[in-house]
Amino acid sequence: MSATSPSARGRMRSSRLSGIPTSLPEPGARGAGQLALGLPLPARTSRPLADVAHVHGWLTPAEQRALVEQFRDWARPPAGLRHPRVPTGHLMTVQSVCLGWHWQPYAYSRTADDTDGAPVKPLPGDLAALARRAVTDAGAARPFEPDAAIVNLYAPGARLGLHQDGEEPSTAPVVTISLGDTCVFRMAGVDRRTAPFTDVHLASGDLLVFGGRNRRIYHGVPKVLDGSGPDWLDLPPGRLSITVRETGLA
Repeated sequence: MSATSPSARGRMRSSRLSGIPTSLPEPGARGAGQLALGLPLPARTSRPLADVAHVHGWLTPAEQRALVEQFRDWARPPAGLRHPRVPTGHLMTVQSVCLGWHWQPYAYSRTADDTDGAPVKPLPGDLAALARRAVTDAGAARPFEPDAAIVNLYAPGARLGLHQDGEEPSTAPVVTISLGDTCVFRMAGVDRRTAPFTDVHLASGDLLVFGGRNRRIYHGVPKVLDGSGPDWLDLPPGRLSITVRETGLA
């Protein structure tokens, strides 16, 4: 079973080729040269664009470590971590695992149809509660009932091209939690993926929420700053993003 919104991407067929399953290194394997300081910084909010909130230092070190520990469970098969493949056959450089709904470019389903076909893992209640807190802390004045998460691991050299989150009928805000290495998060416009761009740096523990008039803004990650994350996180080298959304799918 799959469902999509009537976007241009949603009308594209999936690739005939499958994604590539991947696995994580054991805990304790991390790159050299990462920051060792584990002191939490006070959260502060900036608004780089209308209806976009960037909360710096939103999560404590303990909260970050708890999410990484959960990620290791989510990444295991069945319906585990994999390199998704777009309909043209191109293999994405990010590694991804889904919760609640399985996202295969460019459609949602309840099973991991591009790998082992297993039922998608449920969206954990504590992650849904964290996402609701995120929307509140970002100042969004609407109910938020998340039902899906796309969790992306950016190993060194990985990036994500500019795209819209356009497969969900819902107009609810999108919540992104950033862990590990700092990334450049780039935003273009709702009706364009070209310059001028607005770039923000998302560090470990930062929160980004976008909705309202910019719910379907083109966005991507052109660069991750290798070795910039904290060593106490025990995350494989790179960046982990947890994007939680309310799909509006039945």
